Amino acid sequence: MVEFEYWWLLGFPLFFGLGWIAARIDIRQIVSESRALPRSYFKGLNFLLNEQPDKAIEAFIEVVKVDPETIELHFALGSLFRRRGEYDRAIRMHQNLLERADLGSDQKVIALAELGQDYLKAGILDRAEEVFKKLEGSPQAASARAHLLEIYEQEKDWRRAIDMTRHVASDPRALAQYYCELAASEMAQSRPDAARRQLESALEANRKCVRASLQLGDLERSAGNLDRAIEHWKRIESQNPAYLALAAQRLYEAHREAGRAEEGLRLIAGYLERYPSLDLLDTVFQHTLEAKGHEEAYKLVRDELRRNPTLLGLDRLLEAQIIAAGSPDRRRDLELVRNLVHGHTRRLARYRCETCGFKARQFYWRCPACGGWETYPPRRTEEFDLTP
Repeated sequence: MVEFEYWWLLGFPLFFGLGWIAARIDIRQIVSESRALPRSYFKGLNFLLNEQPDKAIEAFIEVVKVDPETIELHFALGSLFRRRGEYDRAIRMHQNLLERADLGSDQKVIALAELGQDYLKAGILDRAEEVFKKLEGSPQAASARAHLLEIYEQEKDWRRAIDMTRHVASDPRALAQYYCELAASEMAQSRPDAARRQLESALEANRKCVRASLQLGDLERSAGNLDRAIEHWKRIESQNPAYLALAAQRLYEAHREAGRAEEGLRLIAGYLERYPSLDLLDTVFQHTLEAKGHEEAYKLVRDELRRNPTLLGLDRLLEAQIIAAGSPDRRRDLELVRNLVHGHTRRLARYRCETCGFKARQFYWRCPACGGWETYPPRRTEEFDLTP
């Protein structure tokens, strides 16, 4: 058994005393620091706790005026103004920071990056570009290049966007789309050879670029090379069959111009069977109705409706029945039902961005909301809702 040493008891008062002294020093420091802070700082905190952000901002602005050393508060307020859409105030806040002689080099770089974002959000693209270019070689360089790429996209300066992708880890789909945009410009100015070179570059960047195949087909069709145009459009099946709906009308018309309309109809009907799509159904239905009459069109839609029950399919089925209706009374009854169904299909006949969920009546290669490339699959919202 270990004997208890009574002299150990003498150490306890010493330890308690040291702890008390340390606590007093910490408390005095906290009290002195809190007294040094302006009252507006605590008012701002109180407003934030009571969910009164506007009053909190005004209180923090008073702190900045009273104590200009609060650099972090400058940054916080500037970012807050930008998020709230008050770009003028954000710009002034970051400009004031940059004018300070006592601002450290690291903080100056951060303030410059924040100012560039202010200009970008405010739509002052020339100033934003100027600021981001100054950040080359700084710790903010990678972020600045990404913002420069965003600026070039907004300005539709596709050549500089392509150059910037050499310095930014960008999506190959976006790079291919830049080339497609340049090709579209060349085609609009009747320069098919230059357009073809851009589209070949697009396919080098992304072999699965459906848009490049569509545009190459359009070039060949304009030149009268129908078979080569058809081959380009048929390639889409191996690239991404969901986009065949965009090529269906082109394929049928090219076959018809070549005197092979029936072959073209069989081709797109086969696509419909293998890759069900509301847009593809609509195209096949219209051309079946024109070429083979309402009975064949009715059978087509009926079979498709059994496989994939959709309101748009029902709408087309009713259209075929209206055409075949014998009596005026039956026609009126069917038209009444179809009008009710058609009202619902109009709301569902929208495309939806896979990234942000933005819906639109027309198809976009680039989402108008989030700016993503190829985020709009050519599928209607009804198809998304029905897909497991």
